[in-house]
Amino acid sequence: MTTGRVSRFFSQVDQRELALCQMINRSQRFRPLHLYFHIVSRLGDGWFWYALILAMPVLRPRDGLAIALLMVASGLTCTITYKYLKSRLVRERPFISFPSISCGSPPLDRYSFPSGHTLHAVCFNTIVAVMAPDLALALIPFTLSVAASRVVLGLHYPTDVAAGAVIGGGVGLLASYQLSENFIMLFAL
Repeated sequence: MTTGRVSRFFSQVDQRELALCQMINRSQRFRPLHLYFHIVSRLGDGWFWYALILAMPVLRPRDGLAIALLMVASGLTCTITYKYLKSRLVRERPFISFPSISCGSPPLDRYSFPSGHTLHAVCFNTIVAVMAPDLALALIPFTLSVAASRVVLGLHYPTDVAAGAVIGGGVGLLASYQLSENFIMLFAL
C-alpha cells in the first residue's frame, strides 16, 4: 500500500475505534486504576522482561540459560519488526489524533501501530508457555495488563494491541518451535 492509502485506511479505522478508545481511556480517571496501568506500562518498557530473562537461569537451572537467550533473540526480532512497521505505517497515536483522548503516560516513540509493548509481552509469554509452562500462568495477568494499559493510557487503539499480540505470538511460537531445539541442545550439554 502507498503511504496515502495506508493513511486513509487508518483514518477510517481510527474513526471506528474512537468511541471504544474514549470509553476505555475514561477509566484512567479513577486514580488507583491510572496508577496501576502507569506502573504496568513502565514495567512493560522492558524492566519486567529484563528481570525475567536474568532470573530464568536461576528459576530453571537445566534450561533457563537457553530460554533466556531465546527471549533475548526474540526480543531483538520483535524490536526490529515493530520499529520497521511503525516507520512504514505511521499511524498517529489516539491522544494525538483525538483531543478527547488523554495521554496517561509519555510514549516511547511517536507512532501507534503495532503496540510494541504488547508485541514483546505476548512474545515472551508465548516462549515461556512453550518452554516453561509451569511459569507461564503467573505471567498471563501481567501480559494482559500490559496490553490493556496501552489503550487505557491513550497510547494505542485496540487494533494496535491486537496486531501486536498476533505478531508477538507468532514470533514467540516461531522462536520456540524452530530455535528451541538448537538452544536447548547447545546449553543442556
